Amino acid sequence: MIEKREELKAALDRFLDENLERMIFSNPRSREHYIKLVVRPVLLRGTLHFQIEEFTEKQAFQKNLKKEAALNYLMEQLETLYRNGEAVSAAAFLNILISKKGTVTLKEKKRASEQKIKAPTIPVHNRTKKYLLPEGTPVPFLVDLGVMTAEGRVVKSRYDKFRQINRFLEFIEDILPRLDRSRTNTIIDFGCGKSYLTFAMYYYLKEVKGYQIRVIGLDLKKDVIELCSRLAKKFGFDGLQFLHGDIAGFEGVDQVDMVVTLHACDTATDFAMAKAVRWGAKVILSVPCCQHEVNAQIQNDLLSPVFQYGLLKERMAALITDGIRAQLLEAAGYRTQVLEFIDMEHTPKNIMVRAVYQGKKKEMATLKQMLSELHTEPTLYRLLLEAGVISEKEEESPQD
Repeated sequence: MIEKREELKAALDRFLDENLERMIFSNPRSREHYIKLVVRPVLLRGTLHFQIEEFTEKQAFQKNLKKEAALNYLMEQLETLYRNGEAVSAAAFLNILISKKGTVTLKEKKRASEQKIKAPTIPVHNRTKKYLLPEGTPVPFLVDLGVMTAEGRVVKSRYDKFRQINRFLEFIEDILPRLDRSRTNTIIDFGCGKSYLTFAMYYYLKEVKGYQIRVIGLDLKKDVIELCSRLAKKFGFDGLQFLHGDIAGFEGVDQVDMVVTLHACDTATDFAMAKAVRWGAKVILSVPCCQHEVNAQIQNDLLSPVFQYGLLKERMAALITDGIRAQLLEAAGYRTQVLEFIDMEHTPKNIMVRAVYQGKKKEMATLKQMLSELHTEPTLYRLLLEAGVISEKEEESPQD
């Protein structure tokens, strides 16, 4: 318990208003999770909130809270994680130091008259979002698929799909430097389904960005493949091809630049990732679905009191599955991120694994220990072993 708790809370309370410029917490007691926290005021639907952005080594996460909730959350972070804090407002400065024993030192200083500034302009977050495929501009394939009207207005009942398409294109935008403008880039979409996102990817890369691309959509449903093939021809997407077949057996290409797999069920995701690694794909974008394999294998005496609840075991197994996949891709030389695809209220399948090849392989000792402790051997692990991408025997890391 930190000393001067009420004094600290009162100081934070004074700075949490519309005059706040920024608040930063740093120097965490542990770097295992968040390493920094930044607070700024924002207006949401005309109401003052505080945007709390928390940083790990690789990612940033945001939440918007009203004052009371923000104050309680910030106090909790200072009590459990951070040792340093600073706040700057239009009229004052605040420095916070917390010792290892919990002693709090507060230094609050008002700005001199000549230093006082106008209160910062608070960002308004309820304005219309700018999409990569903007509203109001008709996109032929979106019109034909019923997402837009002929005038470019998004159909209300399909707005979630429109938002999902644009969110997916944001991930595509991030990896554009990995594609080569001087030649044709080959992209495989495993389990393409009705192909809203496949069409969007082709349209954006070829028609909007001007890349030379060949896109192959693969699915097991013949009627879906026939429909998508007709639509590709109708739209004039000459570089877009749809084929009937499964992921595990597909051998139609020798080299691929990017592999996309969206909601491929259970181990189909593993086969797609393994194919991507074998082809030397520069980019892998995967939104896994229906992770049953690890759920059937996983055992651990320490976690058995929780695993007895089927729903909790299923959800934990799904998260562990995706974490293992991300780590295996790191071991294969990829820089891997686990990102939120779309908000939870739209679908529970909202995790994307994005991997970009960098060539530096991560050691696997800790991952192998975890697999042993959980008594699980996921398909991707087995496939990468068979391909010689990873090894059962841990190689010694070169000395710096």
